[in-house]
Amino acid sequence: MKALFIGQAYIDVTFITDHIPTGDDKTVAEDYAISFGGNAVTAAFCCAKLGIAPDLLASVADDWLGRMFIDMAAKYGISVHHRKVRESSLSFIMPQGGKRAIVRCRDDEYLHPVPPLNLDGARGLHLDGHQPDAAIHYAKIFREGGVLTSLDGGGLRANTHELLGFIDVAVVAERLCEQMNLDVAGMLDYLQSRGCKIGGVTQGADGMVWYDETGERRHLPSLAVPPHRVVDTNGAGDIFHGAYMYSAMARHDLPWIDHFVFARAASAHAIQHLGNEASLPSLRDIDIAAETWPERRSRAEAAE
Repeated sequence: MKALFIGQAYIDVTFITDHIPTGDDKTVAEDYAISFGGNAVTAAFCCAKLGIAPDLLASVADDWLGRMFIDMAAKYGISVHHRKVRESSLSFIMPQGGKRAIVRCRDDEYLHPVPPLNLDGARGLHLDGHQPDAAIHYAKIFREGGVLTSLDGGGLRANTHELLGFIDVAVVAERLCEQMNLDVAGMLDYLQSRGCKIGGVTQGADGMVWYDETGERRHLPSLAVPPHRVVDTNGAGDIFHGAYMYSAMARHDLPWIDHFVFARAASAHAIQHLGNEASLPSLRDIDIAAETWPERRSRAEAAE
């Protein structure tokens, strides 16, 4: 095993339309994409595309969508460890104007306990908070073994506080700040108090505020991809996580600013494509994005 990612698997249906029908109305979408979905799942596919195919502990149902998902993972060399559910989960995503509306149909009633896995050779663990029992179980093992642990903190879950005690790198969304009634500075204080060596809060087009290995707080601006090039922002954050995990495992001697700059370019590539699979960057795609788009100016700079 090279790494382990744990999360909830979805099949994503992403479509572009200006109108959502109601009643007996109908409409035809301009374009659509069918892909894998889920936070840690998409991060796993990104990491695999870049060159390190992790094992994936994910929800899998014995239905045709579940078999589709297994086929998708096999294409990228990802070994899936099944956490059985009755029905596959679906997301319906409508991107528009740099935002996205999502309807989720989720089955997270796991029918079996956390499976024992052979972790020999694993260089990292990435979690999104789903499968809370599995997340805690493996976070403890990886932390005790001195192996990198990472959390995508997209939202508050029942065991978030406990889980953060075993996390090295926690990158959370502003949504978590809102749910915990914290501003960005307060969230960084909280992550440091839980022992996270690296912590950050992503702010979409405004980039990320974070603290580095020394505890210094920094701002990483996003890249200025022109609005007319932005197609679908869904999954860009997941690709950010997958890219920094790849970079941290492949180039472990580099400082975290380099891992995050690498991941930022991966996200800049991702938002120009429809659906998660089309959004996955290659190493060359990341180089191109970094070379093409300058850093976005802050609001204060733009106002001058």
